Amino acid sequence: MRDHATLLATSLVCEMVFGYPGILYRAIGHPVTWLGALIAALERRLNRATLAPGQRQGLGAVTLVLTLAAAALPALALASLIPRWWPGSGGEILLGVIASSLFAGRSLHRHVRAVGAGLAKGGIKGGRAAVAHIVGRDPMALDEAGVIRAAIESLAENFSDGVIAPAVWCALLGLPGLALYKAANTADSMIGHRNARFADFGRAAARFDDLVNLPAARLAALLLALAAPMRAKAALATALRDARHHRSPNAGWPEAAMAGALGLRLAGPRVYDGMQVFDAWMGDGREAANTRDLGRALALYRRALALALALALLLALIGRG
Repeated sequence: MRDHATLLATSLVCEMVFGYPGILYRAIGHPVTWLGALIAALERRLNRATLAPGQRQGLGAVTLVLTLAAAALPALALASLIPRWWPGSGGEILLGVIASSLFAGRSLHRHVRAVGAGLAKGGIKGGRAAVAHIVGRDPMALDEAGVIRAAIESLAENFSDGVIAPAVWCALLGLPGLALYKAANTADSMIGHRNARFADFGRAAARFDDLVNLPAARLAALLLALAAPMRAKAALATALRDARHHRSPNAGWPEAAMAGALGLRLAGPRVYDGMQVFDAWMGDGREAANTRDLGRALALYRRALALALALALLLALIGRG
């Protein structure tokens, strides 16, 4: 656990300061894109419409297991070999740099901030184009307030999925735990949808992702509340009251906490692939979110990130004490 805490703190610092270099992405891609290519190939091969629902569920579970193995085995090798080849702080830093590629804190901030820039430069058309990069709903169905709410909801949910959940599994299991989580989350994002194509094949991925995100979603809500000290009570109360009404067992926690902290209403009905989804509202504030609210949400996110980093550093110091 001591080494895991050091790895977590190092990787969070690296990701927050440097992010994933664009030149590296253009040259070799990203670990998530590699996993995505594997999942897509397996899905094309195994998810055949002619199979019975039970067979598709089984093959979807096989896809999940193969994806988890493809992520965990290289991570286990790296976690074992690098300290032997390069003992001391040099090896710890190298492992931290590698692990930092599996966090998404900096890139999430950049993508959400781009929504505000898109609205400022291109109006509703620019905002819709920017928010389409971070949400799955139909952006053409959104007005300006809807674009901003969608961006804030994505910021809250991905604070949990892209930062806190990877951090939890890194703290518990080190680099292999971090890799396993990213594999599970990537599988869910690609095949865990509740539509005709993936209802059976993606069932295992969706259920497993729900399970591994349970602790992080609650912790993310707590950090968001603590990052808004003047409205911490409202944020916690909103999360405790509304999160259970969300269609996701996890996403409602950070979204409701964000809504309570900002005095907004988030989630609610939205359109996916031309179909209306009637989700519960999170929070009881304003629906008419504006660009100032987006700036407030980003500031809250930065403070919550700072709290997460402080917690990681504290765990590392305790482990070395």
